[in-house]
Amino acid sequence: MDSAGFDEAAPGGGLTSVKIVVAGGFGAGKTTFVGSVSEIMPLTTEAVMTSASAGIDDTAATPNKTTTTVAMDFGRVTLEQDLVLYLFGTPGQQRFWFMWDDLVRGAIGAVVLADTRRLADSFSPIDFFEERELPYVIGLNCFDGVLGHGVEQVRDALAIGPEVPIVPCDARDRQSVKSTLITMVEYSMRRWVALHGAGVG
Repeated sequence: MDSAGFDEAAPGGGLTSVKIVVAGGFGAGKTTFVGSVSEIMPLTTEAVMTSASAGIDDTAATPNKTTTTVAMDFGRVTLEQDLVLYLFGTPGQQRFWFMWDDLVRGAIGAVVLADTRRLADSFSPIDFFEERELPYVIGLNCFDGVLGHGVEQVRDALAIGPEVPIVPCDARDRQSVKSTLITMVEYSMRRWVALHGAGVG
């Protein structure tokens, strides 16, 4: 699904819809993130993990995880009554990454959910979005209510610039997820204005 960009807002101040991708490593909390904020019944493509994934999917940090996304998660949330966000959660396993190019088509930006216990899993999503020049923010998912590392420690570890927002969040909490999405939209708008502002007006 392609969505309207910032330059395609509905005439007369009507409803605008945009697409945001939610990405991250295996077990980072993407399905929970989409489901906790969606105002519709989220579409999920969860499948039960079987012995076929043994040795492929690292569950050491998520021993209670029994299902995994095999295509995408989809949800919708309305902000400020005139902006609708369509959320597309990506599958985390590397063998499903061939779907990512289709999922990001038409998106204004992405949220990369990072598990501070496994920061290395965030490198591939970050590289993917940077190569495509798609704005992204880092959401530090606080598992068990604990933030394993400080924001600047994570910034240094992931080698990302000071302009990229990094926000602690709880994927289980609607307000926390909503705040992260607002940060994403605001950052994407700043990027868009910086690139196109000279031609506005």
